Amino acid sequence: MEFNPVVVSVLVLCALCLFRVNVLFSLMISAIVAGFLAKMPVEKIMNLFISGMGQNSETALSYILLGTLAAAMTHTGLTKVISIKIAEFIKGNKYFLIGILILISIMSQNLIPVHIAFIPILIPPLLSLMNQLKIDRRAIACSLVFGLKAPYIALPLGFGLIFQGLIADNMTQNGVAVLKTDVWRYSWFLGLAMFIALLVAIFIVYRNPREYKQKDEVVLEMENVKLNKEHYITLLGAVITLVVQLISGSLPLGALIGLCVIFGFRAVSHKKMDFLINEGVGLMGYIAFVMLVCAGYALVLKETGGIESLVNSILPLIENSKILAGCTILLIGLLITIGIGSSFGTIPILAVLFVPLCVKLGFSTPVIIILMCSAAALGDAGSPASDTTLGPTAGLNVDNQHDHIKDTCIPTFLHFNIALFIATLIAICFL
Repeated sequence: MEFNPVVVSVLVLCALCLFRVNVLFSLMISAIVAGFLAKMPVEKIMNLFISGMGQNSETALSYILLGTLAAAMTHTGLTKVISIKIAEFIKGNKYFLIGILILISIMSQNLIPVHIAFIPILIPPLLSLMNQLKIDRRAIACSLVFGLKAPYIALPLGFGLIFQGLIADNMTQNGVAVLKTDVWRYSWFLGLAMFIALLVAIFIVYRNPREYKQKDEVVLEMENVKLNKEHYITLLGAVITLVVQLISGSLPLGALIGLCVIFGFRAVSHKKMDFLINEGVGLMGYIAFVMLVCAGYALVLKETGGIESLVNSILPLIENSKILAGCTILLIGLLITIGIGSSFGTIPILAVLFVPLCVKLGFSTPVIIILMCSAAALGDAGSPASDTTLGPTAGLNVDNQHDHIKDTCIPTFLHFNIALFIATLIAICFL
């Protein structure tokens, strides 16, 4: 019996991660498994893997520079000021704290599009407060993942504009003309489903107190603090990062110029430049490298031909049923996204394979939009290799009390992917 290389490889990836094998090693081993099952020589597998890594080079560079920006904010004391102000504002109400973190994570996708770079800046100083309030960190993980994911699905701003533009472009290229501005008019329904799932996570599933050990490295000392010159310069650097990124379309360029402002106006001494870059690599370098490896893994999966083979093998079973077709498209999208860790990278694959099928089955344009958005986004929450899950873990596990798989991936997978799946099936039935 011949096994599908994509299916087996993704199952191997998930199994290795569940057994706490490092994500980098898991991705490399899974890529080799996929290549062997596709009868590729080892040299070809590794050449594809390494050449594919370059596809995420801009993302990786962005994370390194944003990590350095985060380190600079920490050294000026701005992070501590923000954390203390948040602690004063919430007045011991854990739901206020959760709400603030949700808003900040949403703004990180749209208003100030730094993506996950705010997490290692802001979350570690707040861990002691979370411990005092006995907040279950799984609720925080769900809140952060919601803020990182729902905005690009539902809002036509920042990363959402990129995601929705990809949906529109790829649908148009495959026979269904859609404008970028049309996507959010229907995809907001998916964002609503995720919001309901978030409420279930916060107020029902993870509402009970959970004890964590208070460690010295996360203790937040409350004191009177005021913004000084260095803080204002650092804030200016962050604003300039945003402005340059919006004008140029380049996040690495924006982060670079923001850092130049911080160092140029001496918010941080030039003598600390090397130290801060090293610290930035420490904050975000691992995630950046995982993104590189994910791109290599994705290319190997594409070259095995396993995706097309999988689709062709099930097409005869779904040609006469919209519900079966919808479920199949969602499950394949889930499988691909869990493997490559990127909703954005999944869109072109899904559009080529399934937009023509949706047209043949008589799906309306709104349903196809919702189906493509959902199928691409499924698996982003819960994938061990996604920055959407790696980011929250990087902040919540500073004191080694938050497991990446059990406390971030599994809870977010269950809550958000089930919600997206149900919402999409409802859309298929009624739109």
